Amino acid sequence: MDTNEKKLRSQEWFGGKDKMGFVHRSWFRTQGYPDDYFRGRPVIGICNTWSELTPCNGHLREFADVVKRGVLDAGGFPLEFPVSSLGETVMRPTTMLFRNLASMDVEENIRANPLDGIVLLTGCDKTTPSTVMGACSVDLPTIVVPGGPMLNGRFRGECLGSGSFNWMVKEKMLVEQYTEEDILEAEIGVARSAGHCMTMGTASTMACMVEALGLTLPGAAAIPAVDARKKVMAQLSGRRIVEMVKENQKLSTILTRQAFENAIVVNAAVGGSTNFILHLLAIAGRIGVPLQLEDFDAIGSRIPLLVNLKPSGKYLMEDFYYAGGLPVVIKELNKYLHNDVITVNGKTLGENNKNPVCYNKDVIASIGEPLQEEAGIVVLKGNLCENGAIIKPSAATKGLMKHRGKAVVFETIEDYHARIDDENLEIDENSVIVLKGAGPVGYPGMPEVGNVDLPEKLLRKGVKDMVRISDGRMSGTAAGTVILHVSPESAIGGMLALVENGDMIELDVENRRLHLDISDEEAARRKAAWVRPEPMADRGYVRFYIEHVQQANLGADLDLLRGGSGSVIKRNLH
Repeated sequence: MDTNEKKLRSQEWFGGKDKMGFVHRSWFRTQGYPDDYFRGRPVIGICNTWSELTPCNGHLREFADVVKRGVLDAGGFPLEFPVSSLGETVMRPTTMLFRNLASMDVEENIRANPLDGIVLLTGCDKTTPSTVMGACSVDLPTIVVPGGPMLNGRFRGECLGSGSFNWMVKEKMLVEQYTEEDILEAEIGVARSAGHCMTMGTASTMACMVEALGLTLPGAAAIPAVDARKKVMAQLSGRRIVEMVKENQKLSTILTRQAFENAIVVNAAVGGSTNFILHLLAIAGRIGVPLQLEDFDAIGSRIPLLVNLKPSGKYLMEDFYYAGGLPVVIKELNKYLHNDVITVNGKTLGENNKNPVCYNKDVIASIGEPLQEEAGIVVLKGNLCENGAIIKPSAATKGLMKHRGKAVVFETIEDYHARIDDENLEIDENSVIVLKGAGPVGYPGMPEVGNVDLPEKLLRKGVKDMVRISDGRMSGTAAGTVILHVSPESAIGGMLALVENGDMIELDVENRRLHLDISDEEAARRKAAWVRPEPMADRGYVRFYIEHVQQANLGADLDLLRGGSGSVIKRNLH
């Protein structure tokens, strides 16, 4: 065995001259691999989140074959393996409940098998963070291939966002008299190709996140799923991962504190999803980089908004790609970024993004003339959210950024659905909708319900937005003056649990304040009378999740998953 072979992790399986080497090689030969595949070729695991239950990732089975071509081009040995796939549009009660489970699946599959490098095939919202989290806990050379957004939705000459239009269905039918036939026509035209949501929702945000972190080849985030250039990117990624193994370029060499700061800046400039916070915090916790909720405000809240995409703007990801994509944004942000951080292609972020050209300044604005002077995500503090809450100003109504109103409280999402459209409900446009029981423990899983629909009677009056507060999340495709991720959550006795109908709530975004206007004595009285709700599960993974999930300000990972186990497996199977 030569020196190079000794460096390869896979040779611990395939390089032995003993019984176990015989076992490992002989069973793989059933698939017809020639002898030289076992003699020092880097083994590349293609971690595939393809599933017919995840429509956004439905094309990744084909993409895996394209990646394999690249691995073979570079002299590697590609082996594809499936992991849990999380279909945002169909899984109940929420894919967020299963993000950590999927990350465990990825981590243990990588650790247990003879792999030297990893290609993560991702797309739908949680498939990107879950696979990156799992890979971080092993820390092998890893590259991400985002599956890409759909083509723009079309409806009667209008561009529709696949994730944004659904939030308007109730309003369209009530206020604009859309018929069932109208809605069906929109339904058919809004998601018309392979790929994930083409708004700057969570899936697109995650694709931008991994490119900003340096985990993809330059320009990968915005290429539409059905564009042939996406396949070129996939094949080149297959080639590059083999070189990364030879260079021993692990995830920990790329995911530095500076890389995380870059991702926060880029997310602000693209108007990215609030879910970005939870996922980046969880990834940082796995790779061992210190990152806290307050960093997202301190680093990102003063960054100008440059990308004019729904839900903060009017265009979609296809337009973003044609305008020049994320490289243009990174170049514009030059003075805000750590340009010397290394990326997966072995070059720095600055080197990768020196010469991009913007082809449509209405889609990607310049630093000198931004769409909004300050974007990003604001972290609120106050007695209602001791450990923090967040709001996305670029998607909110300016007139509501400083507001005082009476609470209209819903104890659960079922309570909300039962009463929100009751004509006798005491609520007006100045009220503050408060939804409890939507946090990591309480739902469980922290669903995207924070941007609840407004009451029918207010929609008929033309009311477009109201202040809404919850311990849940909202879709990255949604908009509104929505306060999210309230921590501690209501289910564990946070102040949100104590809010009653008619309480006055004060929001002051400029001063980062969210306050429940009751006395300390009244708060103590309510706290003493509060009864913790029964957990929503008594067995299996969900019970395990409830017992170990951390709060939103820590990324809602499981406490026993922070950090990593590394790539060494000392015990054999016989």
